[in-house]
Amino acid sequence: METFQLTRKEMADLLLSLKGWNSKKPLTILQESWGKKHKKEIENGKSTSALITTALASIFEKIIKVEERDIGFSLNEIVALGNQIENTNFSITALQNWVKRDIKEMVGSPQKGKKYSIEQAALLFMVEDLKTALDFESIRKLLRLIVNDPSDQDDDLINPVLLYASYSSLFEELNQFDSNLDRELLSEGKLQAIEAVIKRKADQLVETFQGLNADQREAIRNAIVISVLSVHTAYFQMMAKRYLSATLFLQNLTAASE
Repeated sequence: METFQLTRKEMADLLLSLKGWNSKKPLTILQESWGKKHKKEIENGKSTSALITTALASIFEKIIKVEERDIGFSLNEIVALGNQIENTNFSITALQNWVKRDIKEMVGSPQKGKKYSIEQAALLFMVEDLKTALDFESIRKLLRLIVNDPSDQDDDLINPVLLYASYSSLFEELNQFDSNLDRELLSEGKLQAIEAVIKRKADQLVETFQGLNADQREAIRNAIVISVLSVHTAYFQMMAKRYLSATLFLQNLTAASE
């Protein structure tokens, strides 16, 4: 069975939809994501057979059936949802440690009865991305600039869902390497230009947020830059591990055949 996963931007769109901040319904977002990955099957009239061989996570099935907005998630559901994001590795043990110790003051207590809010889920998704490049003390300091009081969303510099959506969309834009971006990077000096391109595009994103002073805009801009770079770091680490696994596997295979 094929595992159906979302990009970070698609997950951000899903969270925005659950908040009621996206014109598309969760089902539409999931359908569009699946359609992008199965263009050939759809064009050849084989969409049904492709869908049958796709494993749809139970958390997606639950979200599709939900009518109300701004729902809550248990930690197990956040783990299940987080593991539907490409190249992530959530565990219930890790999340329990995060909310009870590592970032307890940033996440706070469950805000939806015994369940966590969509904002809290977004924060945990951000921690998963940030921990690749930062230690937990640094993550706490960064999030403290954005989330003043977890129980009061009105004092946040930016809603965590919007922050997650911002850096996820920027990461996807950079990850697509369209021709315009390729020329932009080449004209500025390849690796040295990546930081400048990310900063410039992060500045453009921050300009869309209202009611912020210069220092606040810079804080959000830097949070976006750090998050994008952290996700890129995670991808490179993942690629290195894949090559290592392949090398060790082939080495053992060669040794066994001798």
